Amino acid sequence: MALCSLLTAAVWAQSPQSVVCNPDGTVTFKYKNDKAKQVQVDVQFAGRQPMTRQADGTWTATLGPVAKDMYPYCFVVDGVSIMDPENPLYFPNEGFKNSLLEIPGNGTLPHDICDVPHGSLEYVHYYSNAIGTTNNAVVYLPPGYHQDFQKKYPVFYLISGTTDTEETYSKVGRVNYILDNLLADGNAKEMIVVMPYGNPMKLKQQGAPTTVEGATTKERSDAPAAQMRFGGDPFSRDLIGDLMPYIEKNYRTINNADHRAIGGFSRGGNQALFNGLTNLDKFAYLCSYSSFTSTDIPNVYDNAAETNKKIRLFWLGVGTDDFLYGNARDYMEFLDSKGIKSVKELTHDKYGHTWMNAKYFLACTLPLLFNRKASSLAMQNAQPAPAKTGKEQQFTPGVMARLFPKPIVSPEYSPDSIVFRFKAPEAKEVVLACEILPDFLPMKKDADGVWTVTLGDYATETFKYCFLVDDVPVADPNNMLIHNVPGFKASIADNPYGPFSYAGMGNIAHGRVGYDMNRHEAWYVSPMAQPTMPQMVQLVPGAGDSAESWFTLGGAAAIADKLLADGAIKPVILTTSKLDFVPQGGVQPQIAPKVLRADDMPTWSQRRRALIRLLVGL
Repeated sequence: MALCSLLTAAVWAQSPQSVVCNPDGTVTFKYKNDKAKQVQVDVQFAGRQPMTRQADGTWTATLGPVAKDMYPYCFVVDGVSIMDPENPLYFPNEGFKNSLLEIPGNGTLPHDICDVPHGSLEYVHYYSNAIGTTNNAVVYLPPGYHQDFQKKYPVFYLISGTTDTEETYSKVGRVNYILDNLLADGNAKEMIVVMPYGNPMKLKQQGAPTTVEGATTKERSDAPAAQMRFGGDPFSRDLIGDLMPYIEKNYRTINNADHRAIGGFSRGGNQALFNGLTNLDKFAYLCSYSSFTSTDIPNVYDNAAETNKKIRLFWLGVGTDDFLYGNARDYMEFLDSKGIKSVKELTHDKYGHTWMNAKYFLACTLPLLFNRKASSLAMQNAQPAPAKTGKEQQFTPGVMARLFPKPIVSPEYSPDSIVFRFKAPEAKEVVLACEILPDFLPMKKDADGVWTVTLGDYATETFKYCFLVDDVPVADPNNMLIHNVPGFKASIADNPYGPFSYAGMGNIAHGRVGYDMNRHEAWYVSPMAQPTMPQMVQLVPGAGDSAESWFTLGGAAAIADKLLADGAIKPVILTTSKLDFVPQGGVQPQIAPKVLRADDMPTWSQRRRALIRLLVGL
């Protein structure tokens, strides 16, 4: 705890103006490190560029001008990529962690955060028979969802790309804010958006205890490759057999093809098209953003009249500078040759295979979903595929290997230990810093430049950690769990063999965690068979924490789920909001809520135990 506090204090001592958007459209990046020998900034609109060291140890670079949008970036410090420690916005991903530069459009960009009614985001957990463990998704609910309890909504299943997480479409793609703005202007239909995790087999890579029903031996042993197979694969089985039934049981949905849409970016677009085309009895709206799919789907491509009759919208978008452009264009031409209608959108100015394109495509398609008139007009005006020039980029196995090298598994869990790994071939020293340890743990480097250390003590605790790479704090790039707080964002180790890990809970009911990002509030509502009068507990975040901390690092929702499933507690509402909070769903809590303050205890281990005692004693 003291070690991580020192790291945080050192980071906060830096200038808060790490990124400055200048009046002339250029952007100035600043990073302070007086020990670094070389620092670069790697930003999507300019690539990797050198930074200049100032007399006070601050490194600077001014780049651009650039169009207003959101761009991923990181600092490269002596060869090691790190997030901007001063930036609250970050890019969730399996294999890298970037910060996000936002150049706001003052209401002119589809994803701007405007003064309009905002929907809410709920983080859900559900048992997946397809992968044999608990899976997760993010659900967007429109602004009026909790006002009219009789109204039902169509559902858009939206899948992010390779190495992305279930959070990427909200934190990077800004689908919630794009839809908020469209709804406020009357330019879209109200809908629920479900954002699944597109690579659920990775949950097994890190050692989660699972029992996969129907998975092949190869799928169980080859999680990275399994995500690229479609048709009977774990993701598809989970989507159709586990996630959709969960959503339709727990939310007010309209359950027919005319009120379901499916779409995605990159790999997610492939998954969306394949699952949509093989389930046209379930999905009438299909969207592909920077992707393509199989040309061998029985009874679909060779039966154009029937296929066209079932699809309300078949929408394909890609950038001409995208490395998938050649494949996407060929797929468009293939559909034309089969007589299957599709809307085609090409861009030329959004840096290729990027989330700038993904956001633009969302803004194009959301107004068409569940709107028979608008989608019909778009399909009627559809143009043929652009002519082939022979110069189109093609996605090959070589490109795949270059863009997505074999991942490093870190952390790798077992019942009594955790292995941490970090690749830094040029580093002189790498150590592991954990809040639960009194000192740093030195790591050893192998011939490939991968540093490794095994932690045996406190292996089943949940704790934050980071690597110190030649004294520079770095979050674990291969760990999807990040402690999302202002300043430096440490990684979170959550051993699936721990007593309150979702992965080891089996098939139990889970409550829902909701976040209001605009009010910086979070809440959890227990699963309840019928409306009751649950007790409310206010969880007050500690100094330097965020509204998410009690749930991501404190494990509050997982603890409540497990205790409720064991019969140790009754339904409960947990919230970081003030005591006058009225929870979503309209379920009123009992009077005299209990209060638990993080700052009353020095460690998260103690805070979790205090929460358990409080809940059991209600």
